[in-house]
Parts: sequence; C-alpha cells; structure tokens
Amino acid sequence: MSTPTRHTTPSVLFVCVHNAGRSQMAAGWLRHLAGDTVEVRSAGSAPAEHVNPVAVEAMREVGIDIAGEQPKILDWNTAEASDVIITMGCGDTCPVFPGTRYEDWKLTDPAGQPLPVVREVRDEIRQHVVRLLDDLT
Repeated sequence: MSTPTRHTTPSVLFVCVHNAGRSQMAAGWLRHLAGDTVEVRSAGSAPAEHVNPVAVEAMREVGIDIAGEQPKILDWNTAEASDVIITMGCGDTCPVFPGTRYEDWKLTDPAGQPLPVVREVRDEIRQHVVRLLDDLT
C-alpha cells in the first residue's frame, strides 16, 4: 500500500458567512503576496450576491483588485482539498471542516461599515496573511 502524495503547493481556504468581505480581502492579500506559491480559495456558508463594494474600494487603495470576484458556496470537496482552513471570526455560523491546519481569525465584519473601519480590517487581515505566508513558505 503506497502513501498518498500531497501536492507541493499548499492550498488555503478562507471562509466567512457571506464570502463578500473578510474572506475575499484575505484571498486577495494572499494571492497578491504569495503569487502562484499558494493555491487560494474562499467560500461562504451563505454567500452574498456580490462582494462588498467598500471592501473592493479598500483593497483597490492598496493596489489589489477583488472587484471581479464572486461569492461562492462552501462545499465539502473544496474544504477537504484544502491544507489550511481559516474562518473569519464568524463563530458557530462557519462550519468546521477537518484540515491539516485550522484557524479562526477574529475580525470585525466589514458589512455595513464605513471605509475607515474597512481599512482597519483590511490592514489587520494583511498582518494575519503575512504571518500565515511565513509559516507556509
């Protein structure tokens, strides 16, 4: 019996309820900072219709365009195929899936928040992503 081989590119799944703010910003940061060294995914348990426009604006200010992203439903296959699963401070409303690594980042929900608050969330997410990337590489 052979041992299954893991892929060499780690995969990270960011999860929040609506997949419209925090998880989209985190995915944008990781794609920006890691390039193709990490496979980046995001999803939500109850996805919104569109990415939060204030989150889009906050990310645009730092040169990252998430305007073309579409909130996606969280499914078992995506979670199971991820090496790292990070929930975005949504507590019991984000399901827990088994993964090689699991973290919950407690973050303010940017929904309905003004741009200055969303900028703070964006910057806090960047700090988390930088630490995560250091651990992965």
